Amino acid sequence: MDRKKEITGHVFALISIFIWGTTFISTKILLEAFSPIEILFLRFTIGFAVLLAVYPHRLKVKERKQELYFAAAGLCGITLYYLLENIALTYTFASNVGVIISIAPFFTAIFAHLFLDGEKLRAQFFIGVVVAVVGIFLISFNGSSNLQLNPLGDILAVLAAVVWAGYSILTKKISGFHYNSIQSTRRTFFYGLVFMIPALFIFGFKPNVNQIIQPINLFHILFLGFGASALCFVTWSLAVKILGAVKTSVYIYLVPVITVVTSVIVLSERITGVMAFGILLTLAGLFISGLKTSAKQKEIKK
Repeated sequence: MDRKKEITGHVFALISIFIWGTTFISTKILLEAFSPIEILFLRFTIGFAVLLAVYPHRLKVKERKQELYFAAAGLCGITLYYLLENIALTYTFASNVGVIISIAPFFTAIFAHLFLDGEKLRAQFFIGVVVAVVGIFLISFNGSSNLQLNPLGDILAVLAAVVWAGYSILTKKISGFHYNSIQSTRRTFFYGLVFMIPALFIFGFKPNVNQIIQPINLFHILFLGFGASALCFVTWSLAVKILGAVKTSVYIYLVPVITVVTSVIVLSERITGVMAFGILLTLAGLFISGLKTSAKQKEIKK
């Protein structure tokens, strides 16, 4: 792979993860006025509108079978992932969900091994997974002895991690169709919103317009729509296209690190020694998982 192109892929992944790692502040503020499903539907509706405005050309699929990949990606990466994560948070601790979601790269590696050519399992990847998850555990629980398992919520979080891994594989497959990334992401958003409609009736969708137009709420809704949805899903798909599903997925480990750092800057929270050690382990796990493959494996990927 061209070195410059590879660096570009890493930059795209970092942009996505940096913004996703800061969205907890916006979501936390919006949850005071809106339900999780209202926030979810609003942000992706805005994201879809932004992508349509930026690149209004209609996507014409070459084969009907390809449409199924877009539908599956929308179902997994938009509807199911966020619904499972939000519902899990109502049954278990946020720290539990944070740790469990971080194992998504593990499932991504397994799916890639099964369904993608050239993305095979490597020992250093799993070593990196273990190191990073230990680090994320320390960040999330901060040495607390109050770790509790809540079977239903924790199982839903595991399912969310599996679903995101599926989305990563589907994104890699879709990149092989060689469509414009903005068009592909917009088509995925469309199906995500369509599959979300039943949830609107189940969980209730009655956003208060007066709350929406409040400056603070409007700012955070637009941030989630423009940044965390429209921009990040495009940059993430570009990163997957360039680096592959497995290598891109390890950047998920950085989300809790960015969240902690953002908390210190924005909320004036304090980093403890345990958290600092957890951050170092997480970064070490990211480095180990991303170690270069052997020359033979490189040739396969080419």
